[in-house]
Amino acid sequence: MKDPPDHLYVTTPGGSYEVLVADGALDHLPERLQHIGLRGAVWLVSDRQVFPHYAPALIERLHTAGYAVQGYAVPAGETSKDLTVAAQLYDWLIGNGVERRDVVLALGGGVVGDLAGFVAATVLRGVALVHLPTTLLAMVDSAIGGKTGVNHPLGKNLIGAFHQPRLVLADPATLATLPLRELCAGWAEVIKHAVIRDAGLFTHLESIADPASLSGETLAAIIRRAVRVKIDIVNADERETGERMLLNYGHTLGHAIEAACGYGDLLHGEAVAIGMHLEAQIAGRLGMVDRAFVERQARLLHIWGLSTDLPPGLSVDDLIARTLRDKKVRGGKVRWALPAGIGTATVRDDVPESLVRAVLAEA
Repeated sequence: MKDPPDHLYVTTPGGSYEVLVADGALDHLPERLQHIGLRGAVWLVSDRQVFPHYAPALIERLHTAGYAVQGYAVPAGETSKDLTVAAQLYDWLIGNGVERRDVVLALGGGVVGDLAGFVAATVLRGVALVHLPTTLLAMVDSAIGGKTGVNHPLGKNLIGAFHQPRLVLADPATLATLPLRELCAGWAEVIKHAVIRDAGLFTHLESIADPASLSGETLAAIIRRAVRVKIDIVNADERETGERMLLNYGHTLGHAIEAACGYGDLLHGEAVAIGMHLEAQIAGRLGMVDRAFVERQARLLHIWGLSTDLPPGLSVDDLIARTLRDKKVRGGKVRWALPAGIGTATVRDDVPESLVRAVLAEA
């Protein structure tokens, strides 16, 4: 089988795989599984919103190709990224005879991908994983790079494992059934990729007069460009020991805000957008960017349907405490991914807590 012209490759010590972004990609799932040698039973994990849209047709297609398939739908939303739900998936898999040659399909957004990926990484000490992202955020970010995990009451994604998928099939046609709020949340990650690595993408996003009108190949091309940023960084730093930390721009405060609001009240991408705005102001106070940068980024976030306002009622002390529980903390110091301009960013561990407090207090 020849590779289509619009595929991309992740190549890391933990595994190499293709990322295909194309309308109709899901139609070719059985052939793609066979192409990479996955011929065991298929365990499809989705959520209760996505499952009825796409799972029946996929299951039928896989059955026709000779695969044994079972499906499981978890409740939709961030609350499913929980050890209790993971335990339910273990019971389902082990109770029905999962084997090491089998494959877990993660059909859905970032919650399903992180949860199913964590279960695939740990059941039988690891079975194959294939991501079928149906949200923009998952397509450009969470489905790529091998991070899996569940949340803990004290912080987001504090329990997890690196487990590279064997394949990522992203079909932009699935975005047609995505609620507008979820779609807008995904644009936060696209804009983040543009800020940290691709100035041309940032300018291109600024030039689009009506983001809601994007579809077909125009939409797919933007997604592929954002995906290339993620892939380039992951290929250079699989385990987040250096350059990959740049992908956390907006996430240090974003994760803290998301957790403080209660998982599910604020979408991940919404929290990241607020985090980007606050962290851009931190960079501004450090002399890394000017006020024009902060305003330009905020304007683009607003155009693409994202708020930059900190939700009311949050405690500065609580947010600071949550940043200190972040996975990237080393030696008690928070490592911040901060912009140095459009298309460039760096990691700093010398940001005074007093400066962060000042930015949060004025938000």
